[in-house]
Amino acid sequence: MKLVDEAEIQVIAGNGGNGCVGFRREKFIPLGGPDGGDGGDGGSVWLVADENLNTLVDFRHQRMFKAQRGENGMGRQMYGKAGEDLVVTVPVGTVVTNVETDEVIGDLTRHGEKLLVAQGGKGGLGNMHFKSSVNRAPRKALPGLPGEQRALKLELKLLADVGLLGFPNAGKSTFIRAVSAATPKVADYPFTTLYPNLGVVSVEPHRSFVIADIPGLIEGAADGAGLGAQFLRHLQRTRLLLHLVDIAPMEGGVEGVSPAEQVRAIERELEKHDPELLAKPRWLVLNKADLLLDEERDELVAQIVDELVWTGNRYVVSAIGREGTWPIMKDVMAFFDRQREEAEEAREAAHWQGDAGTPEA
Repeated sequence: MKLVDEAEIQVIAGNGGNGCVGFRREKFIPLGGPDGGDGGDGGSVWLVADENLNTLVDFRHQRMFKAQRGENGMGRQMYGKAGEDLVVTVPVGTVVTNVETDEVIGDLTRHGEKLLVAQGGKGGLGNMHFKSSVNRAPRKALPGLPGEQRALKLELKLLADVGLLGFPNAGKSTFIRAVSAATPKVADYPFTTLYPNLGVVSVEPHRSFVIADIPGLIEGAADGAGLGAQFLRHLQRTRLLLHLVDIAPMEGGVEGVSPAEQVRAIERELEKHDPELLAKPRWLVLNKADLLLDEERDELVAQIVDELVWTGNRYVVSAIGREGTWPIMKDVMAFFDRQREEAEEAREAAHWQGDAGTPEA
């Protein structure tokens, strides 16, 4: 299914039920007094994250969600039934924004996480609440309060550990096919991916991570050029970026743009969109090495590294031939293992520091 990562919906909570004006009338009790009950509260609208969903496409067909109204109060001090809450499921990774105020209401990043987006109206008071020594027969009751209404923007940010970025035709789709079970379209002519693709890389049993293939970026993407700008957000949740570059651009890549210039252009777009993206760990992957002779390839790799003054991890691969791709995946898994160990050590250190700072009883 094609990924739909934005949608706008209207949520309407239920109105509260009206309070009742009623009086107790029974045989031999002529002055029973007021007994009108309260109205029930209106139902609220909740969003719940569901890991079984991976697209917002359903919200293209249904845009309005309305919770149930509370029932009116009744005589004999009977309260009206509260309206049922409406629960709307969304994919994990959905960011919810108020369209009118542009305020981010919530970010659903865990399965089962709930977010209240429209509060139901309070039920009105019945006339039994208004009796007093000077008003024995009040004919006053309050109407229920209206439920909240909001226009919401839903924005899906993919929850991937690794993000692939690069110019169109750098070989990102071929790369993700080589290392995972994902099957994005690939062909022997230049084109760009139109929708992000997710793949699970299983290095060993119970040791895996998620990799995302992002549509290719072009110069000016952060300013709205091409398709890449609307998908740059998916890179914000990743922990590691693999920067794929066509090592032989004249053979079907971005003509007239050298590999080093491609890297610098992408870096400018990342910085424009979000400087934190440029600060993320990023490894250089020089792809399509099969198009060059060994001597020519080694010379070109050295030239690119010198031009970029690249000091981080770098790899030379042929994604289409699956040459050199698996060592990268093993290094990625080791990188995440180190991150996890460092986080655990930091938590333990903070725990011991907290214990040391606790005064004795």
